[in-house]
Amino acid sequence: MNERKYSAKREAILEMLQSTKTHPGAHWVFDQLKQRVTDISLATVYRNIHIFCREGKALSLGTVNGEERFDGIAEPHPHIICSNCGAVHDFPPENAENLLQKNLYIEESFIIDFRKTVFYGLCRDCSKNNEPGDPDAA
Repeated sequence: MNERKYSAKREAILEMLQSTKTHPGAHWVFDQLKQRVTDISLATVYRNIHIFCREGKALSLGTVNGEERFDGIAEPHPHIICSNCGAVHDFPPENAENLLQKNLYIEESFIIDFRKTVFYGLCRDCSKNNEPGDPDAA
């Protein structure tokens, strides 16, 4: 495998991605970096994040509210996504294991080399705004 040459932009993108728990999209990473790295482009951010995902340095969480979201923690771990506002959070692995026990038969029938687990529901703020009997709830 060819080693890529060092790039300050690439390093800054990876550091930004790994320094946040917001599970950002490329636009967010670009917005955070453009003040500090004035000659960076959105295309450079996208290209490098996808390289990081291929190299196992980051994870793609898929599309949330029309934008691909990423995680700078490369080890597979569960996430929970708010179906209303699109907030993405890490889901405690021990809680996920209890919910996933019913899927064990898959792991016994196949050799699993990667698992991507995403739960969907309402975050605390959205569930408060949609309480039963709330006249403003949609």
